[in-house]
Formats: sequence, structure tokens, C-alpha cells
Amino acid sequence: MKAFTIAGIQMKVSATQSNLEMMKLKLDICMNVYPSVDLVMFSELCAYGPLTYYAQELPGHFETEMQAMAKKHKVWLVPGSIFEKVDDKIYNTAIVINPQGEVVKRYRKMFPFYPYEVGVTPGSEFCIFDIPNVGRFGVSICYDMWFPETVRTLAVMGAEVILHPTMTGTMDRDIEHSIDQTMAAVNQCYFFDINGLDSGGIGRSTICGPDGRVLYQAGSTEEIIPIEIDLERVKQSREKGVMRLGQPLKSFRDHIGDFNIYAQDAPHEYLESLGPLIKPQKVEQLAELKQMESKIQLPTGLVE
Repeated sequence: MKAFTIAGIQMKVSATQSNLEMMKLKLDICMNVYPSVDLVMFSELCAYGPLTYYAQELPGHFETEMQAMAKKHKVWLVPGSIFEKVDDKIYNTAIVINPQGEVVKRYRKMFPFYPYEVGVTPGSEFCIFDIPNVGRFGVSICYDMWFPETVRTLAVMGAEVILHPTMTGTMDRDIEHSIDQTMAAVNQCYFFDINGLDSGGIGRSTICGPDGRVLYQAGSTEEIIPIEIDLERVKQSREKGVMRLGQPLKSFRDHIGDFNIYAQDAPHEYLESLGPLIKPQKVEQLAELKQMESKIQLPTGLVE
């Protein structure tokens, strides 16, 4: 198995103008500084920011531009996600592009950040893809990882590396770091959590190895983060245990039918007692207010 390097790009994101040209420039810089990089990933909603106003159909201009960049540099590319418009629905969708410039997968975020990610429809299909002579990769997005079933399912499907674009600008980032480590350890996989800056988050992107230990944690400034992975570490962990101790995937396999809460039509009296998933008061004005905030801070431009 050949060496394989993944670069996460942590960059500033505008909510009111396209970030597409800056993404292309950052990718050019990355591949000139680190020509041995094999896969590049960006943060969640990096291209156009967090407003569903900029939702667009796929395939479209964004996807075409990213395909050209992947082909130009002969690199695998996960260019964060964008809001995808499908009829009267909007999804938060990540794209996987191979070095030939072909879209091999699209993944729709399963757990939009309700009640804040207003108007976004959950996806329903998991995303894995194989890189020849390297291994199997899975994709999840931001709030997905707060539901351990998502990453566990990807691991059970054979994913050895989880690519996890994120847009977190809130005070719970430290909690997310603990989840990063936990998801890596209990699923015995690499976990790449790449966050944005400004309207795209507070940075502090984090990469964890298959024993749950942090390989690198970024600060809150722009960074290119190249990490060489060794999937033999994943295989050893899954065969012999985390630090030669616990073997969680094997234990899960041997008890996989014992979780009655997942049975179809199973009663969930306690969960029902928690009440509905409701919006905080006046949250319907949040998108408009955030747009006004960004217009004051940044010059307004057109989205391509």
C-alpha cells in the first residue's frame, strides 16, 4: 500500500459573496507547496457560506469548476458542501471527485443542525468510496457525528477514514473535539474534522488517528493541514485492539442484534416525553440577521 496524504484546507468563508475563486487559489497553493498530497478537503458550506439563499442544482457551475481543479492537479477532492436545490427541497450536499475529474459520490447530510439549519431536508443514504490500492473512505458532515450511529455505520461498511467537513462557529467546539477522538477510537479509524473561519466557523480543525489520539489540531487562522495516513494502523487496531486492548468493532459485531431501541415500531416513551424539536423564539429571523451582519462586515459580491 502506497503512502497517502490528505490535506485539509481551513480558510475564511464569506456569507455574502462566492468563495469559489479563493478555494481554487487555496487548492493551487496547496498543491504547489505540498505536491505529494493525494486528497484535499474543505470545510462544510465553504463555497457559498451558510445561507440557503445560495442553494443551487447539481450538477452545476460549482461542481464543474471543482471537477476541473481535481483533474488539473490529479488529486481526489472533497470541496466541502453546498446547499443543493432539488425541486422544492434543499439538501446540504458534499461531493467526492476523483483525479480524473469525475464525480464519484454525492452525500446529503443526514442530520441538519435543527432547529437552526432551517429549511434543509435530511439525506437518507450513507456515503463510502474506495481509492484503489489505498482503502475505503466515508463522508459525514458536521452535526452528523453527534449521532454515533452514523460513523459506526460507515465503519461497519468498511470505512477506514472518515472525511468530515464542518462549519462550527459556536462555543461547543471543545465538545466536538471530544467527539472527534471518540468517533476515531470506538470505530478504530482516522477522523478528519475540517472547519472553516469567519462565517464558516472558528477553525480548530482536528485530525485523529485510529486509537483516538489527536494527530493535529489547528488554531483559528488559515491553514493548510497535510497529514500522511497509514491504513495499516487501522487494520492492526481492528484486528488486535485499540492500543492492543479493546476491540469495539468485533464486540459490536457479536452483539449487533441486541439493541431493541432500533427495532421498527419500538416504543420510545421517554424520548416522546421530551417534547417536539422546536425553534428558539424568533429563530426564523436568524438567516436574515446573519446576512445583514455579513453585509456590514464585508463587501457584497455576486455568487457565480
